[in-house]
Amino acid sequence: MKPILQLYRGYANEEELIVMGHVFKRTYNYDFQKKNLKNARSIINQFRIKTIENFDVYLKCNNQEIHTKTLDDGYFKFCIPLEKETHFGWMEYQVSIKYGGKTITCNANFIRPHKGNLGIISDIDDTFLISHTRNIFRKMYILLFKNVNDRKVFKDVVQHYQALSSAGRNNMGEENAFFYVSSSEWNLYRFIAKFTKIHKLPRAVILLKDIKRGITDFFMSGRGNHDHKFDKIKHVLEFYPNLKYVLLGDDSQHDPVLYERICKIFPVTVIAVYIRQTGKTQKKAVKKIMKNLESLDVSVCYFKESSEAIAHSRSIGVIK
Repeated sequence: MKPILQLYRGYANEEELIVMGHVFKRTYNYDFQKKNLKNARSIINQFRIKTIENFDVYLKCNNQEIHTKTLDDGYFKFCIPLEKETHFGWMEYQVSIKYGGKTITCNANFIRPHKGNLGIISDIDDTFLISHTRNIFRKMYILLFKNVNDRKVFKDVVQHYQALSSAGRNNMGEENAFFYVSSSEWNLYRFIAKFTKIHKLPRAVILLKDIKRGITDFFMSGRGNHDHKFDKIKHVLEFYPNLKYVLLGDDSQHDPVLYERICKIFPVTVIAVYIRQTGKTQKKAVKKIMKNLESLDVSVCYFKESSEAIAHSRSIGVIK
């Protein structure tokens, strides 16, 4: 069976390029138009994939071909020193695999942000994508029976994110570094990328949880340990140490606790934390965290409507 190559958006700074992907033995297309039971089957099929370990993968970079192999779960990641000055903005990279005497090549994009002073890191579920994470049965129902075209964003969230993406930029086409970091698995990457494109959310590097390879894993999707989010956010802040960061999340799971840990480790790096209120009332534990963040000179906003977050961003001069 012919292997399948899946690439994800990568990112670079002045010294290093990072790109990643998976090699599958079997995968299923996600049909974005299917509804009801057909959509449910399409979603579940994303968790029926089979990966290939220790498979040869080749990256074309700096006029040379760089070789690595996939990990046990079919995942590969190239961390490559950049020996010469590259351009800024979104650029294309190329990865290939070889099978049966033929070469299978795929292209994807990576970003090297234009020089600036702002980076944005956002959660996905119930931060901009309405997911009802607090109610696991409702969350599963929506994921299974509402296709990507029927899923909704919160009111005014796109306006806020677009303003953050262009904040401090005077030239058309320049964007701030934007990352979507979620406890969803790589299985849902294509869904997330398509959803953000439909709703004109900023194009971002998407960092997700280790891929799942069984139907039973589907019912645990997005649950369990959230330390991977902490590790990925910490990595981004270390990779771009000269940026000031805005963190966006919600109070349905562990974002406030994770963001508090990040702010304690990077006391001069994070300038603002936004937490969306997902229930009828604000949580005392979250309010306590936000108050503690303020004592670290982090500007905070615990909001119900995105219009509140927009007003706050304007009040602190992050957006105009």
